[in-house]
Amino acid sequence: MRNDEHYDVVIVGAGVAGALMAKHLTHAGLRVLLLEAGPATAWTYDGYARHIEHFYEASAKGAESAWPPAANAPQPDIGDLRRKDGYFVQQGPHLYGSSYSRLQGGSTLHWLGVSLRMLPEDFRLRSLRGVGRDWPLGYDEIEPYYRRAEREIGVAADVADQRHHGLTFPEGYDYPMRRIPPSYSDQVLARAVDGMAVTLGEERFTLKVRSYPAARNSIPRGDYRPVGAVDERDGAAIATDLGERCSGNTSCTPICPIQAKYNAQKTLVQARRTGRLEIRAQAVASRIHVDPESGAVQSIECQRYDDPSSPRHLVERVTGRAYVLAAHAVENAKLMLASGLGGKSGLLGRNLMDHPTLYAWGLSPVPIGAFRGPLSTSGIEELRGGAFRARHAAFRFDIGNDGWKASAGAPETTVAAAVQRDRLFGRRLREHLVSTLSRQVRFSLAIEQLPDADNGVSIDPRCLDPLGNPRPVIRYRIGDYTLAGMAAATAVYREVFRRAGVIDCTDPEQGSWFPSVSWQDQVFHYHGMGHFAGTHLMGDDAGQSVVDRDQRSWEHRNLYLIGSGSFPTMGTSNPTLTLAALAIRSADRLIAQLGST
Repeated sequence: MRNDEHYDVVIVGAGVAGALMAKHLTHAGLRVLLLEAGPATAWTYDGYARHIEHFYEASAKGAESAWPPAANAPQPDIGDLRRKDGYFVQQGPHLYGSSYSRLQGGSTLHWLGVSLRMLPEDFRLRSLRGVGRDWPLGYDEIEPYYRRAEREIGVAADVADQRHHGLTFPEGYDYPMRRIPPSYSDQVLARAVDGMAVTLGEERFTLKVRSYPAARNSIPRGDYRPVGAVDERDGAAIATDLGERCSGNTSCTPICPIQAKYNAQKTLVQARRTGRLEIRAQAVASRIHVDPESGAVQSIECQRYDDPSSPRHLVERVTGRAYVLAAHAVENAKLMLASGLGGKSGLLGRNLMDHPTLYAWGLSPVPIGAFRGPLSTSGIEELRGGAFRARHAAFRFDIGNDGWKASAGAPETTVAAAVQRDRLFGRRLREHLVSTLSRQVRFSLAIEQLPDADNGVSIDPRCLDPLGNPRPVIRYRIGDYTLAGMAAATAVYREVFRRAGVIDCTDPEQGSWFPSVSWQDQVFHYHGMGHFAGTHLMGDDAGQSVVDRDQRSWEHRNLYLIGSGSFPTMGTSNPTLTLAALAIRSADRLIAQLGST
């Protein structure tokens, strides 16, 4: 075993949280080592282009199709949920249908870019609605960090679109870039839906199609300058002429061909230019060593491999004054458990959450220009909050610009059905496809899930990966609160379709990989959104949480666990902007703790 040199801070995980932490620490003069389990194959633009080709060549265009895993850094795949030899060991009773990437850049390599703020009421769900948990932080305390995160990752939006459900912004503030223009389908749907009233419980809501904030380059405001594509060679970014403006490639998930969408490597470039960041890819953190008396972390053991397909590796120990786990909600918990650091509260690895999501799809009465632009540019946000949350989950709708691609595999399946089932060919086939494909509408219905101590991540010494590290054992159940929210969301989307004259073609059986869950007399076919949360939740009471309000471990005071695993609840917003804001806040606290140079 080799012992390495000493750093100010050792960070595990080169996704958005680890990258933002590294940038702020290095800019404060601290020396940082960043360990990444997966390869850095997208660090040069040539390498990134190879991933683009991998996506083009793949028959299935799923979230992982551009990003095949290294054998030594396996990752979940939504296509193998039912495989017993998949990365996740699924113990049910329901399948956890989400994935993430173990590569330098993390899941920002294949995310959609949605950068919603959480609602003020999301932070006080127990106090206001009597369910879930309260956060130790309120919206007003995190709001300045939202603004910093929006600038760091480059969010395009107009404040005028985002003033709803109590969201507030300082006088004169607007996002660093103008909103991505609503798609033609957004505009057609808005003309039919805006002003439509729906009732949940005793509350009446007026719906509106809203452009949502996206970490995707558009027209900059003021002195903001978008960060384009990354080509890191000898410390110099030389591909900045690419990716400075979204060109609507319709493949944000799984890969933006020009890097107009944010990925964490854009932040890592800025951190490495300080000369105070060392990044080690293909270095799997496998064990945390602590002082048995003080509880302080003394070192992190890692396995470094040269060949991603071979289990041959070198074991090293790295040391620092402080340590940050920024790997992932699942990976952070797995590493702690593998190190025997389950904690006195018994909450480490528990309360795993996601946004179980339903698809709905149909045919518009008029052509809407499907399959153009970013995958999604707008949504319906009015049902994210309200008194009804005392009884059932909140939800939001993403409006798709990709036809039935995500839900039913169009356009390929549309063509196959026309030829094989309807026996169409020649002129009639072309006319049918022109009419049908141009009218395809798709909604994603993302449903809130509450923390549940029975849902979580554990390890089993019988279930190991090629390097001998434990695979995550997932226990997961979708409770009645979320199921009732699914029922409410289904009723609303059907009302919206009727109002807009959309013929409902939803057939969950077409998505054969979708897991299903029953509630009362209904069956819902759901998928995960990749919005993992809750496995090392934060709080003001060491007995009721894993980390404090700064994401600092209660039991190991030189250790921070950052990311969406710290979320006590998650509302309905995609977690990336909030975890980015929290990472910046924790970086400020760690700099104050260590002292900048």
